[in-house]
Amino acid sequence: MAGAVKHAKLDSRTARKNLKRGRQPHWHSLTTGRVHLGYQCWKGDPAGRWVLRRYIGNERYRIETLGLADDDAAVAADGVHVLDFEQAKAKAAAKVAPPQTAPLGPLTVRDAWERYLEAKRNKGKAVDDAMSRGRVHILPELGNLVVAELTSDTLQRWLATMAAAPAQTRAKAGKPRYRKAPSTDDEIRARQATANRVLTLLKAALNLAFKDKKVKNRDAWDGDALEPFENVETARLQYLQIAEAQRLINACDPEFRPLVQAALETGCRYSELARLVVNDFNADAGTVTISKSKSGKSRHVILTPEGADFFRLHCAGRGGNELMFVHADGSRWQKSEQARPMREACKHAKITPRISFHILRHTWASHAVMNGMPLMVVAKNLGHVDTRMVEKHYGHLAPSFIIDAIHASAPRFGVAATPLVPFAGKRRRK
Repeated sequence: MAGAVKHAKLDSRTARKNLKRGRQPHWHSLTTGRVHLGYQCWKGDPAGRWVLRRYIGNERYRIETLGLADDDAAVAADGVHVLDFEQAKAKAAAKVAPPQTAPLGPLTVRDAWERYLEAKRNKGKAVDDAMSRGRVHILPELGNLVVAELTSDTLQRWLATMAAAPAQTRAKAGKPRYRKAPSTDDEIRARQATANRVLTLLKAALNLAFKDKKVKNRDAWDGDALEPFENVETARLQYLQIAEAQRLINACDPEFRPLVQAALETGCRYSELARLVVNDFNADAGTVTISKSKSGKSRHVILTPEGADFFRLHCAGRGGNELMFVHADGSRWQKSEQARPMREACKHAKITPRISFHILRHTWASHAVMNGMPLMVVAKNLGHVDTRMVEKHYGHLAPSFIIDAIHASAPRFGVAATPLVPFAGKRRRK
């Protein structure tokens, strides 16, 4: 939300310790162009985090996390995951500084990766997920290698090592945490699937460098030289039954319930819903406009009459530029703030296994497909450019001509479905 920002003193642990803790960050202005370094610390957390806020026009800001603050004297600032005030300022300044037209010296994987992220930003595409995967999986092992000197063997070993490593969870106190190493077939498949997704990102960055003539060839990663794991995208799709979805809605905290219901009515992502303003709902057309999706493109989500009634009631009497979904205190829903209330709602609703917010998107799509909605229509409402992703995840749920043909033409044997009585046979005379 635009407006004057109260300058906060953030340059020491002592100064930050006296600040009010909660959802709202405390801001320190970096430039006159509406760029601020923020400090946020939740009640009960041992350390806060640094965030960068940049004005992107139309009275909106983009906020991204820079790292943890060095609030805990026992954890030294490392300039990467744990930052003191000066390190946080330097990291923020580096992110808002204009990119160099060309890297100095040979192009490294790190250089190629940063150019790729910048290209995605310039196209209005989201980069948070790519940044996170690159920071964990790509840059530590490959970042300092020269792209022109990469070999397929090096990249293949990197891919295999990543797939065999335990999954990393959210860092705590600046230290990464890991799950157990994959051991079951499903755990191994899941890690290989993750490795494939990271490989896709790396190839995109390297291919961009080749396209821009920063390297002369792509023999190390093109085609058969570097192949992903096969047949690993076959996980069982999770979605809620209608009764489970109703229980979940009823079990939600009142300020979280509208977000959950909106996700079930639209199939939209959490980030898309968190950005909606009241004017994005068109009551006459019964649609919700997603101005910026994961792909960077806009779309119109068509609502059912029930969905339109929900949005009409939720938006009644509110200003068109107000955020549609906010906390009880009027503040916006920030990145990852849905995780905790989702866990609580699943616990109270007895949803087992526990689901993430994204499963609400799968729930909308799964029931739409099972009810006979054409896959192209499902894809359009979800924001996919074609039906490939829908077919991959939901195609098996669709009533198809194969099922109809089998029901119509498969042989019938005329055997009634009645309980069978065991044949006793004749008793022998003694």
